Amino acid sequence: MGRPSVADARLRQVLEAAIRVLATNGLAATTLDGIAAEAGMARGHVRHFAGNRDEILTTAAQLLYFGELPDPDATTHAGSFLPAGTTDVSGALDYLFGAFAEPGPENVAALAFVDAARTNDRIRAVVVDAYRSSEAELRALLSGVAPRGGDDEVARIASGVLAIAIGTVFLSDLEMSPERTALARRNAETLIEGLGIHMPFKRTTVRP
Repeated sequence: MGRPSVADARLRQVLEAAIRVLATNGLAATTLDGIAAEAGMARGHVRHFAGNRDEILTTAAQLLYFGELPDPDATTHAGSFLPAGTTDVSGALDYLFGAFAEPGPENVAALAFVDAARTNDRIRAVVVDAYRSSEAELRALLSGVAPRGGDDEVARIASGVLAIAIGTVFLSDLEMSPERTALARRNAETLIEGLGIHMPFKRTTVRP
C-alpha cells in the first residue's frame, strides 16, 4: 500500500482541527478562520484542501463517525458506531456503555453534528447512515446469540439497545455518573434477555 498523499494528510489535518474547534466552541462559533487557526494553516490552504465550511463539517462528520477519510467516489457512507472487530454482543455492550458513553471532546462534537443535521442534509445523511449501520450490526450480533428469534423481535431489541446507549451519551455529557451508565447497560441487557438468552451472550450459529 502506498503512503498517504500530501493532500490526504492536509485534509485530515483540517478535519481533525474542525472537530476540535466544534467540540470547544460549538456549531455556531465554528468558523473557517477558527478551523484554519487550529490547523495551523492559511485560510486559503484550508479551502484548497478541504473546501468551504459546510464541506469541511460534512467531511469531518464522516471522519468522526466512521473513523476514516471518506471515499470521494462513494454514494453512501456505510459505517457503524461499533469499533472494527466487534464480534459479539458482550463486546458491543462493553463499547456502547464504556468508551462510547464517556464524556469528552469527540462526544461533544458528535452531538454538535446531530444539531447540524437538522439543517444540513449531507450531515443528516452521515448521522442517519451511522445509526442505521450500527443498528444493522447489532441485529446481526443478536441473531448470532438468538438464532430462533424472529426478525421483528431482534430488530426491536437492537433498536432499543441503541436508543438506550445514545440516550446515555446525551446524559453523560451533562452529568457523568458511573451508576447511571451501569443502570443503562443493565436495562439493555434486560431487553436482550427478552430474546431468551443470558449473559455472557456467547455466539451461536446464525440462522440461515
